[in-house]
Amino acid sequence: MKQYKTLTVLFFTMALTTFAQNSQKAKELLDEVYNNVNSYDNIYVDFKYALENDEANIRQETRGDVTLEGEKYVFNYLGSKQIFDGNKVYTIVPENEEVTIEDRTEDDNAVTPSKMLTFYKSGHNYGWDILQNVQGRKIQYVKLVPIDTNSEVEYRLLGIDAETKHIYRLIEVGKNGTKTTITVNSFKTNQPLSKSLFTFDEAKYKNDGYYIIRN
Repeated sequence: MKQYKTLTVLFFTMALTTFAQNSQKAKELLDEVYNNVNSYDNIYVDFKYALENDEANIRQETRGDVTLEGEKYVFNYLGSKQIFDGNKVYTIVPENEEVTIEDRTEDDNAVTPSKMLTFYKSGHNYGWDILQNVQGRKIQYVKLVPIDTNSEVEYRLLGIDAETKHIYRLIEVGKNGTKTTITVNSFKTNQPLSKSLFTFDEAKYKNDGYYIIRN
């Protein structure tokens, strides 16, 4: 019996050690990605977005793009445009000829355009996951589990190009069974940007007949 207990303790200790080592490996890789992202003046990402929920029989797929410069961004998605100039968020919907202006709200669990490449830096426990070969590219996945037990997110899988240290894919699984996948089609850095790219021209939209809503 004593030998059995000793072996149990040994295996348990080995398991904890392996878990700690894998968690540290995951953190070190994420730190590399984060430092890489912050080294660029700006970033342009073209992506594919897919949403699935088998229970609700939902299948949606679309594309979008985002240009990031620090906290500022221009986000094009589902026919609408969203601009964040560092202070206000402007959501422009051409179909409705409508613009909504509001203060930015922070949600630690949400992956917003300004945080889509850096959200993993805090609020998660890290785990080393599978390595995939995608058309000759080695994609290493890290599993991210929200620390907040009230989060609607069960876990996220972040696929990272092992060579470039750029994010290739984000898979988010909700507690309601919804699976969201964002796959990067194009990742460009340090592009020449217009000085007015992150500026909302209210007069222009008013002249074009848009209805301005302030929240």
